[in-house]
Amino acid sequence: MELTTKQKLYLKSKAHDIKPVVMIGQKGITDSVIEEIKSSIDHHELIKVKIAGQEKEVREAVAAELAEKADMTIVQIMGNNVTFFKQKKKESSFSLPKA
Repeated sequence: MELTTKQKLYLKSKAHDIKPVVMIGQKGITDSVIEEIKSSIDHHELIKVKIAGQEKEVREAVAAELAEKADMTIVQIMGNNVTFFKQKKKESSFSLPKA
């Protein structure tokens, strides 16, 4: 799902007070991490994941891999925190702005 700038700004404002639900450490991306992220994104739609102790390029690559594996969209990468979004098909909590 491709998000417009307006939609990203809306989601960033909603994600401001959210705490990271998963932390990725030295072991990196494991099957259990993927399952936890999938469960969280399916339930909450908007989550943050903390990627600890990596260079910026590595964090971006890890975020892209997570987004692909869990079928979600990157909203923002800020420092060690990555915000992801995956809208529910029915009964979504988010009413994304048009265009």
